[in-house]
Amino acid sequence: MPADELSVQLYTVREHLAQDLPATLGRLAEIGYRNVEPFGLTDRADQLAEHLPAFGLSAPTTHVHLVGEDVDLEGVFAAAKKVGVSTIIDPHVPEANWTTREGIERTAAALAAIADRAADHGLRVGYHNHAFELEHRIDGVSALEVFAAAAPEQVVLQVDTYWAEVGGEPAPELLRRLGDRVVALHVKDGPRTKADKDQVGVGDGILPIADILAAAPGALRVVELDDHSGDVFEAVARSFAFLTGGRA
Repeated sequence: MPADELSVQLYTVREHLAQDLPATLGRLAEIGYRNVEPFGLTDRADQLAEHLPAFGLSAPTTHVHLVGEDVDLEGVFAAAKKVGVSTIIDPHVPEANWTTREGIERTAAALAAIADRAADHGLRVGYHNHAFELEHRIDGVSALEVFAAAAPEQVVLQVDTYWAEVGGEPAPELLRRLGDRVVALHVKDGPRTKADKDQVGVGDGILPIADILAAAPGALRVVELDDHSGDVFEAVARSFAFLTGGRA
């Protein structure tokens, strides 16, 4: 795939980012990445707005916790606009909210209301899964799919394909069922365990990466390792090379 269809979640390099944000962005740009997915957006908005353009990087998506009483949504929206983000993705709503249909529908309604407010700023809102949204089932259907059915179409999805597989759902089949609601993927690899350090560069594990990508051809591909036992920059470089066929 072309490099401009690929991104990398900055949580992957969080320790380096905390030590030297410009140098970390520079290393990712040297590998060939053209997009990044920030976390902690409101704390870093000024730095990101300054340094992303300097390295030829963009941030089309970001992770920000949106559901909660203490969230300053207007501050989140302002930070997103400053950095050039177009899609804000809530990375985690606690598991207790996904065990019943009522809980799932409350979460869907909460994100729908936030999406309406975001739309006034020209922004889009989505949700990112872990394993438990696939492990929990309502009348035989995964909680994530119950959520997708309950939420209006303006609430989009970023499917973490690794955690979907860990949660028991083959990612290609899940992506085909969810269809155009999926605007971004987390692409990661490993042995399908819940141990973060087991994760490896994309193409170095056992997930059916080609089938996963083919099932969501229009989705932004975001490389992520929640953790890694080796050199994380080597892993993201190997991921980039695998996904682009060596093209920068």
